[in-house]
Amino acid sequence: MKKIVIFGGGSGLSQLLKGLKLFPIDLTAIVSMSDNGKSTGMLRKDFNIPAVGDITKVMLSMSDADQDTIDLLNYRFHASSSIESHSIKNLMLTALLDIKGNCKDALKVLNKMLLVKGRVLPLTEDSVDLIGITDKGEEIVGEDELSHSDKKIVDVRYSKPIKVNADVIKAIKNADLIIFSSGSLFTSIYPHIIAPDVVDAISKSKAKTMYICNLVTQPGETDNFKVSDHIKMLEKHLGVGGINIVLANGETINKEMAKKYATREQKDPVLIDENKLKKMDIELIKDNLISIENGFLRHDSLKVGYLIFSYLMDGE
Repeated sequence: MKKIVIFGGGSGLSQLLKGLKLFPIDLTAIVSMSDNGKSTGMLRKDFNIPAVGDITKVMLSMSDADQDTIDLLNYRFHASSSIESHSIKNLMLTALLDIKGNCKDALKVLNKMLLVKGRVLPLTEDSVDLIGITDKGEEIVGEDELSHSDKKIVDVRYSKPIKVNADVIKAIKNADLIIFSSGSLFTSIYPHIIAPDVVDAISKSKAKTMYICNLVTQPGETDNFKVSDHIKMLEKHLGVGGINIVLANGETINKEMAKKYATREQKDPVLIDENKLKKMDIELIKDNLISIENGFLRHDSLKVGYLIFSYLMDGE
């Protein structure tokens, strides 16, 4: 069975995994651990633990548990209570971390309870903050603060050196394909590739590397970016030639949805610049990848999963 390692964090990674888990592959998801949003941030502060929010979200996306169980774990307590904003899944992993004393053993229990298909690994077990660096040289401390900043971000770093999970390095070494998911470059993907041990392991791996390009730009991060610009940003840390394949959307976003994103969120469709990709020796897989879920643009998780699986099978 082919082995896929996919890097990401939050909603972008979760969306892709919903489709990938349906195919006969050996799947390992690596999750960035610098989230400091409201519930996760409070739990990190109170218990001095790694970020729990993104990893529990990813685990649910790979779970074969019934919908009632998923709904229960996603339940978030309402305002005006002593545990306001916390979700059951975050509290459960926090409790398991206290019981087991480490992230690896806590996640084993949750994996078993949720019938997770594949493996979910934290990039690190360290409690660490992400620091954004603006084009003016200013520093913005915290992933949540970075995500909501209206300043132009050019790079990120950690608040201290991190120890990369040894199982992550092993997974990279044994992978047949390494994927960087869609999502924020600076808060979902960069947290992985600013870790020297990860970059070194990827450079030594026999696996090809694939990037699932975002559907729309991100204000303050990728304004006016085309597909090749996203890849150049990744190769800033991976090195030139660090990405071999890109999966990109070739479908036109309908006018109503495009206007909504442009006016409300200052986001524009990411255009494919095929000539530049050819010059960069990037293999392009282009298809209609848009799904609209609850009024939001999303990657079609089943289509993306099928295209990735087909790529792996064609390579045999």
